[in-house]
Amino acid sequence: MNTDKNNAGGRAGAREALLAGVRGLALAAAMLPVAVLISTLAVCSLATIPLGIGIVTTPPLLGAVRAFADKRRELAEEWAGILIPAVYRPVPEDANPWTRLMVVLGDPQTWRDMRWLYLDMSAGYVTALLPAVLVLWPLEGFALAAGLWRVLAGGEHGTYWYGFVPVTGQLSAFAAAALAAAVLVAGLRYAPRLLRAHFTLTRALLIPTQAELAERVRVLTETRRDAVDTSAAELRRIERDLHDGAQARLVAMGMDLGTIEMLLDKDPGQAKALLAQARRNSAEALNELRDLVHGIHPPVLAERGLGDAVRALALRLPVETEVSVELPGRADAPVESAAYFAVSEVLTNAVKHSGADRIWVDLHHADGRLRITVTDNGTGGAAVRPGSGLAGVERRLGTFDGVLAVSSPAGGPTMVTMEIPCVLS
Repeated sequence: MNTDKNNAGGRAGAREALLAGVRGLALAAAMLPVAVLISTLAVCSLATIPLGIGIVTTPPLLGAVRAFADKRRELAEEWAGILIPAVYRPVPEDANPWTRLMVVLGDPQTWRDMRWLYLDMSAGYVTALLPAVLVLWPLEGFALAAGLWRVLAGGEHGTYWYGFVPVTGQLSAFAAAALAAAVLVAGLRYAPRLLRAHFTLTRALLIPTQAELAERVRVLTETRRDAVDTSAAELRRIERDLHDGAQARLVAMGMDLGTIEMLLDKDPGQAKALLAQARRNSAEALNELRDLVHGIHPPVLAERGLGDAVRALALRLPVETEVSVELPGRADAPVESAAYFAVSEVLTNAVKHSGADRIWVDLHHADGRLRITVTDNGTGGAAVRPGSGLAGVERRLGTFDGVLAVSSPAGGPTMVTMEIPCVLS
């Protein structure tokens, strides 16, 4: 029984070591040429910023560096179980080239990626290649002992060196095989650890500083607090609307019904009139309750999703509104709700303040982000000011790590862009 367990454990260890060797070889073979290429292009692009060329070329090239680093983060988690957080500053897709450049260059994570890239071509390359050497190089030693030495050594070929072993004949080929066996034993033991060391080094270079993580926690704490305050205010609004609207009508209807009971025998005509009034009160109370529920969570949003809910919202506007939707699935309900009410607030602002006669809404999902743009042909001048509707939208999106960007020059047009990280089901 113990022998079977030992054999199974040995086979599992061998598979793990071989897998680490193959993965290390794949990393070493792929990362060096890619790292050299994108680092050279990025440095050349940075050097041409004063000439104006780098203003356009630097953001996409640094984006390639980021994609390369993101792929290593993904492999670190998948192959070694090492999580490497990434904290990048969001770059609005509709920003002009200069703004994009300033955001990218002002992001500390950009420079961490660049530092990691250069070390990845040296120490990172070695730590990735070592597992492959320890696991795969012994195959050559065993092949020499099996007869390959006759092709590689002796005669006109002279001495063939396998490590520090000169192979000239069968006896020396056996010595090479002995060295290969020793290396293989070391590989079976240390190859997985060396591969993990490679990703540990990657994590040490790419992980944000404590100050940045603390700032991230502060921002998230603030947005969560805003979300709680918003929820409390919404609850108070619902209670006020119930008290002043539907509840008052229901109380009045109850009083009318009591009066009707007393008038049924004495004055049937007056009782009939009060019955009609009670019926009207009940219908109005029902409508108010429906409006209240609609304000909490529109039924069309729950039943048909964000795209159709925004289309229904657009149909109620007094301004011609065109809605374009490319959503292959649905986001989580809280994200959909936040996006819906954010769009509703932006559309309300456009109708009230922009003077526009046409509005365009575009919703699509790409690269793990829900992106919504609302554009109007109004007079412009919109901005995120404290206490404004757009500030409230920004706080609402911030609860989900979303961002808001506003482009609204004097004279228009106005484009409001909202992005929320999410996955679709």
